[in-house]
Amino acid sequence: MSIQENLKIIQSTIPEHVTLVAVSKTKPVEDLQEAYDAGIRDFGENKIQEMCDKYEVLPKDIRWHMIGHVQTNKVKYMAPFVYLIHGVDSLKLLKEINKQAEKNNRVIDVLLQQFIADEETKFGLDEEEIRQIMTEEIQNLPNIRVVGLMGMGTFTDDENQVRNEFKTLKSNFDLLQKNHPDVSILSMGMSGDYEMAIEEGSTMVRIGSSIFGNRNYPI
Repeated sequence: MSIQENLKIIQSTIPEHVTLVAVSKTKPVEDLQEAYDAGIRDFGENKIQEMCDKYEVLPKDIRWHMIGHVQTNKVKYMAPFVYLIHGVDSLKLLKEINKQAEKNNRVIDVLLQQFIADEETKFGLDEEEIRQIMTEEIQNLPNIRVVGLMGMGTFTDDENQVRNEFKTLKSNFDLLQKNHPDVSILSMGMSGDYEMAIEEGSTMVRIGSSIFGNRNYPI
């Protein structure tokens, strides 16, 4: 099936209030253009260099989402144009984004990544670290806007476990939202579990292989 046909099927399962981010990492520009022509404007990349290269050649109304683990020394390359940084998992990274946003005369929107999975390989902040950032640190970072939370469930076939992890993230999101009016995005759910994530309150899903097919990793 074509990218356009895949998108139609997926979009029919996503409510209007949920944003679809097309995860386009490793995919050629032609595939992104096809998705763009089908109406997609939100694209997710996990490598800053690849995102910068695609930004140069694709239409300028695309909203670029940085969804991978971010190294602080690479922030400067995407600071001029990135729309939303999903995986902010440390105060150090937050400070660097603020610094580079200031240099570009921008306020950059970010999601704080909360660690919810039962896996040591995943990155993220715990609830106390998030609370501390939102109550103590954020006023010193004028070029950053925390607009929500992001989390990744455990890579497992146990649906109950993943559902409970999503519930944990949603409850913390609800608490934050009460005190911080900018907090409106809850990004959880990927190709394999996005429908469950939406049931549990996700407002943004990151879908790649179901749109573009399997990834093209270099051999």
